[in-house]
Amino acid sequence: MVPLRDDNPTSITPYVTYGLIAANILAFIYELTLAPQQLEGFFHLAAVVPRELSASFSGIPVNQPVPEWLTLVTSQFLHGGFLHLAGNMLFLWIFGNNVEDKLGHVKYLIFYLTCGILAVLTQWYFSMNSGIPSLGASGAIAGVLGAYILRFPKTQVLTLIPLGIFFTTIRVPAVFFLGFWFVQQAFYGVASLNAPTNIGMEQGGVAYWAHAGGFIFGAILAPLLGLFSSDSDNHPEQQTF
Repeated sequence: MVPLRDDNPTSITPYVTYGLIAANILAFIYELTLAPQQLEGFFHLAAVVPRELSASFSGIPVNQPVPEWLTLVTSQFLHGGFLHLAGNMLFLWIFGNNVEDKLGHVKYLIFYLTCGILAVLTQWYFSMNSGIPSLGASGAIAGVLGAYILRFPKTQVLTLIPLGIFFTTIRVPAVFFLGFWFVQQAFYGVASLNAPTNIGMEQGGVAYWAHAGGFIFGAILAPLLGLFSSDSDNHPEQQTF
């Protein structure tokens, strides 16, 4: 299922969401300028390498010019290919603006980056000794989805459904669309515990635990930051009218 848009207008211009999308695209363009060997080195430098992060937590030097803790942030702006980037940015474009509308620009940015960090740490917890770089915005975006499903469960999401060689579109309530997405990520995450060579990060692939962890942390953090506050609390300038 591919989301195309939601029926959920905003009352602000989501500058942070636009800025995050632009930053991810610019980082990917930079990746395209690198030769394969350079790109591999760049990923090991700026993405999270779990065993190196584990070593840094233990106080063992890893001989990298970028501190390992900083990769918890830089890894959120890297992608392994065009489809990886396009899928993440599509979800951020559709669901991010409404969460930013409710949290406000500054709190939304803090929320997004924090969810990304916690998502990466969730994946790290299940693959502490992996040497495969972990990268992508999906953990942070999963946090956005966790916030969205709480605040807008009944919002209709126009969804593209493949039917063999044909496609159709239907409108699905966000609680079902995003709920199904979360259950899928959690299922594959559990499966990866018993089949690390097929699913998960041990041989590369999708960081399902980062997705599930980001979603849960997003659902926890967003209400604490004012997800359910009134619109006037988030946009005090409107009180003057």
